[in-house]
Amino acid sequence: MSIKEIKDQLLKYKSEGKKIFTSSSFQTHSIPLLHIVSSINVEVDVLFINTGFHFPETISFRDKIVKQLHLNLIDVRSAVSKIQQKDEEGQFYFISDPDYCCYLNKTQPIEPYLQIYDVWISGIRADQNTTRKNLKNVEHAPYNTLRFHPIIDWNFEQIEEYRKLHNLPEHPLVQNGYKSIGCAPCTRKFEFDNERASRWYGMNKNECGLHTDLIIK
Repeated sequence: MSIKEIKDQLLKYKSEGKKIFTSSSFQTHSIPLLHIVSSINVEVDVLFINTGFHFPETISFRDKIVKQLHLNLIDVRSAVSKIQQKDEEGQFYFISDPDYCCYLNKTQPIEPYLQIYDVWISGIRADQNTTRKNLKNVEHAPYNTLRFHPIIDWNFEQIEEYRKLHNLPEHPLVQNGYKSIGCAPCTRKFEFDNERASRWYGMNKNECGLHTDLIIK
C-alpha cells in the first residue's frame, strides 16, 4: 500500500467509528509505520508488550520515540510475574519452553484488548519470513477484530528509505550487529541478511504467536 492508501484507510476506519490500536516492538523497522499513524488526525493507541525481558536500550528507544511522535502508549504486561515463569526444574520458560513463554508474555496479555478495539494495526511484512508472506492487508482476529497490515508488501529498502527521508532514528543496538531485536534472552547478533534469523536462534521457532495464534483462518 502507498502512504496515501494507508492514511485513507485509517481515515475510513475513523469515519466508521472504529476504535483502533497498533502494537509495536519499537525496533527500527517499526518507526515508519508509527510515524505515518501519528501524522494523521486519527486516535490510535500504541500498545507495547512489555515482557520484562527487553533490552534496556529498547525501553529507552521506546520512550524517545513516544516523546518525539507524541504517541499514546499503553504498556501491556503479563499477569504472571517473572519469578513464576519457571518450569519444575527452576528454568525460565524462555529456555525450556519458549512457545509457552511467548504465550504468557505476548499472546495472552494482548488478547483482552481485542475485545475492546475494532482494528489492530500491525507492521508485519511479507518479506520477513515464510509465515508472513501469505498474509493479506486485512485479516481477521478473534472477537471480530480486524487486523490491518498496511506495510505487508513493503520491503526493508522501502522501510529504510522512508526512515531516512523523515530523519527517523535507528534503534541503538542495530549498530552493534542486531538485525531483529526482541527479548534479550532470545535475541542474538547475526551477520547475514535474514532479518529475523537472530530471533530464537537454534530453537526451531520464528514467531511469538501474535501473528499466528491471533489470526483466524
